[in-house]
Amino acid sequence: MGCLVSTAKDSGGNRRTPGSIGEVSVYVPGLRIPKPVDFAQSLGDCLSKSIVERLSALRTRIVVMAAQEGPTITRTKRKSATQHGGSTLADLQQALEDYLPVLLGLVKDGSHLQYKVQFVWVNQEDDAEETAMFNAWYEVLSVLHLMAMLLLLQANLLLLPRTSTDGYQPKVSDESRRASVDIFLKAAGYLDCAVRHVLPQLSAELRRNLPVDLAEGVLRALCLQALGQGVGIQLGMAIDSAKATLAVKRRLACEMVKYWQQAQDNIMNLSFANGWGEKHCLYVKWEYVEAKKMIYQAAAYYYHGMILDEGNTEKSHGMAVAALQAADEYFKESKKLCEAFNAATPLSRSPPLWGTMKYLSEKIPKDTSSKVRINRDLYTYERIMETAPTLPDFTLALKPDEYQLPSADTSWRSENMNGVQTDSNHVRVTNDKT
Repeated sequence: MGCLVSTAKDSGGNRRTPGSIGEVSVYVPGLRIPKPVDFAQSLGDCLSKSIVERLSALRTRIVVMAAQEGPTITRTKRKSATQHGGSTLADLQQALEDYLPVLLGLVKDGSHLQYKVQFVWVNQEDDAEETAMFNAWYEVLSVLHLMAMLLLLQANLLLLPRTSTDGYQPKVSDESRRASVDIFLKAAGYLDCAVRHVLPQLSAELRRNLPVDLAEGVLRALCLQALGQGVGIQLGMAIDSAKATLAVKRRLACEMVKYWQQAQDNIMNLSFANGWGEKHCLYVKWEYVEAKKMIYQAAAYYYHGMILDEGNTEKSHGMAVAALQAADEYFKESKKLCEAFNAATPLSRSPPLWGTMKYLSEKIPKDTSSKVRINRDLYTYERIMETAPTLPDFTLALKPDEYQLPSADTSWRSENMNGVQTDSNHVRVTNDKT
């Protein structure tokens, strides 16, 4: 169903791939930007003038805002957004939310109107092609994806450390951290809805021809990324809390890597071209390994080792040393992978260490050295385990917010669509633009 057009991008226009995106706490793939659509030409004979004009006005607002602000909002300029709203991100998000219920009228009750309009989107960092389809569900999918990406950008801005009023090192406030967890869950909800409720509306042929940033594996990986980062924030807050036990911190660290492991599983077999796809692969690899080898293998092993060291047996102390040594080695490895990620195009840099990362960067080498020295003084080297002990396996607790597509806007109730006659199996492929 529908028509697919994939073409090389225009050489001109505002689509400039940013060479640098600044500080990155939450990496977001290049935004998908909509291109203009002539609703009057496609739907003028089928719908009333009022609803055609409304569709056109709502979508044009998004096209203009995305074209003007897209190249800048992906760069980490704090002035671009504030946690109190009124920002570019919030305005574009609201425009998408206003558009979606009206758009859904095109697919209401299986209407053949869904095949009448050619929707065109292009990734701002992908210089290879744009994708167009005669299918309104493709438009819905693209809208949900952009809504989720804008939330991840908002979370990134919240999680960039700021210089505190007391003059101490830059940090992120507890208010911002709590708000970011809610944002991650909401973004995950949009992506989960896209996978479970929108993708199934597209034919197998169209799903195979979707751009890679809308592939099911990428959508699932982004959803898991959001959940994993939410757990990472919870871990940081637990580390800062005097009431959180070692067991609680260990559990959060172990959960975090499971999310990133699943994200890695969903994205590793996809084919990416150079540019944002390669950057995202490196990011997932870095975050997964950072989770596994710094949070899982480092933080989790660190807390596991500290718990084991509380035992009074030679075996428990030996296992503790092995766990702490593993934590230290994996922490060093994560730094190398972070450098590789930042060096990939578009260039980026990690924000100054604060909170969880700063705490672990200081505690892991210090406590590892101390525990290894003490235990080797007590026991022979041969009795120290060379292999780190197995970590406990925990059920994942964080889930996406439940998001349901809104009902079609009430303006559709008065529409007379009897004149709509379209073959639902119509498929046409055009190789180039005119």
